[in-house]
Amino acid sequence: MRSNGGIIGAKKTVSPSAASGIWAIRDAQRERGAFNWTGIPVTVDYLVVAGGGGGGGAGYRQACAGGGGAGGMRCTVTGTGGSGSLESALSLNMGTLYTVTVGSGGAGAGGLNGVGAVGQNSVFSTITSSGGGGGAFQGTPTAGGSGGGQGNSGGVGAAGTTGQGFKGGDGRGYTYSFTNGAGGGGAAAAGTNAGSGSAGGAGRATSISGSSVTYATGGPGATGVGNGSSAAGNTGNGGGGAGQTTGGNVTGGPGGSGIVVLRYSNVFTITIGAGLTGSTTTDGSYKVTTFTAGSGNVSWG
Repeated sequence: MRSNGGIIGAKKTVSPSAASGIWAIRDAQRERGAFNWTGIPVTVDYLVVAGGGGGGGAGYRQACAGGGGAGGMRCTVTGTGGSGSLESALSLNMGTLYTVTVGSGGAGAGGLNGVGAVGQNSVFSTITSSGGGGGAFQGTPTAGGSGGGQGNSGGVGAAGTTGQGFKGGDGRGYTYSFTNGAGGGGAAAAGTNAGSGSAGGAGRATSISGSSVTYATGGPGATGVGNGSSAAGNTGNGGGGAGQTTGGNVTGGPGGSGIVVLRYSNVFTITIGAGLTGSTTTDGSYKVTTFTAGSGNVSWG
């Protein structure tokens, strides 16, 4: 007796015409091999860092402004921002368009009450990282991915965003003493409080690109006279606060622009749409595409 799956009787057969609309196994395997089978998911690890906030301005005797907060950092490899756990890779569809936006850094502020501008958000598909908050001297620092730091005029640092970054450092009572402004918050730690130092909160390292790189460090509070320090581009770092001894306006430093990095299997090919500046390298069995500016769509095939 022929095997019939445990069923007694004649062995059943199915003709191709009886299975209209259903893929034969050999056909599905052929299309999968050619990557025309749209049911194949593309698993994508990501790093999404927003633009850093600008440093606070100063325009008064012994004024020391706070640094800008770092842009929010969300990542699936090695480290992510805030106190959250690593995020999960996205499972995406071939041939579907997904949005990528690289946020710009916020401008530094000038003047006595100047508050640094908030950095712009960075986006990949459903993932959004919030721009860093602006630092301040006498004004109120702003919240963001990481919060802006306060100056040596009192007040508290602004809040960061859970899972993206930490708060800015607090100010201190104004004593006509040229001390320092508080640091902006970073991806790994809060900014240093005014009077205790000026360092921005620590950034966090990730090896998504194949080597370890630190992103999203808070901007330093002012420790000397002059304009605040500018943050490097594509870091998401906050800008430095400005300092003044005798009066006159000085300007906080601008925050660094953000970055988006995507890692996926090297059997796939990415298409980068108009409006984006990006490049692709190979790291073992992965491809790594890095976006440094712009906004547009990407897809895989």
